[in-house]
Amino acid sequence: MKKCGQIAKGTKTAIVTGASTGIGRCYAERLAMLGYNLIIISRDNKLLEELAEQLEAKNGVKVRALAKDLATVSAAKELFDWTKSEGYVIDVLINNAGMFSFCDVLNTPDERFVETITLHDITNTLLCKYFAADMASRGGGYILNMSSYSIWMPWPGLSLYSASKAYLKSFSIAFAKEVRDKGVYVTAVCPAGIATDLYGLSKKWQKIGLKIHALSTPKFCARRGLNSMFKRRRCVVPDWWMRLLIPLLQYLPMFILKWIRNFTYKWQK
Repeated sequence: MKKCGQIAKGTKTAIVTGASTGIGRCYAERLAMLGYNLIIISRDNKLLEELAEQLEAKNGVKVRALAKDLATVSAAKELFDWTKSEGYVIDVLINNAGMFSFCDVLNTPDERFVETITLHDITNTLLCKYFAADMASRGGGYILNMSSYSIWMPWPGLSLYSASKAYLKSFSIAFAKEVRDKGVYVTAVCPAGIATDLYGLSKKWQKIGLKIHALSTPKFCARRGLNSMFKRRRCVVPDWWMRLLIPLLQYLPMFILKWIRNFTYKWQK
């Protein structure tokens, strides 16, 4: 049975940013399994090269590893120009690279504001612009932007992170409507907690989170995200049970938020 998004092996190319670990790695693995050649990007060249070798050996596709810091204003243009100079035609863009910030605004270093907003918002917005224009000129393509469930959780400590991800979700939905008639389909994925090292949780707490269904696996998120993208949905929360909690999270009384802040303050950094 043909899987959602499956193609003839090696006939199309996808970019996955933040591909060395976590959800990004799972996106790369699944796209390779679906038949896509890949360009995988992160700052860790060693992990990227190892992943590229594994994906090529297992799936028989071509994988190019590119070590690059995307948290700079010029990164998006540099990446787009590089793909052009190398002769790549990009059919799928997965904007997954991100950084987690859990700290009160007054205690957050200035450089973290710049890096977070640049990486989540400026770089992803410009990548969408450049690659969507190129896709439209060729008849279409797919873009997936990783937002976050935290956009419905503007809680103490998450001010910077949730705001940057809220921008990305809002932009993605509006942009999807702008380029849909050009054959370009844009999807924002808003996962809740994922069992990865992004949040600084130990392996023990990740296992506990999975057991009580407070966390999901990165493979589950990647599968749901890609399926939603190929089905041309504008926004998706991978965990259906988490969708039910959104109204509650938005209207929590202040005394509960104060308790949450006091309880979590020791973990802020």
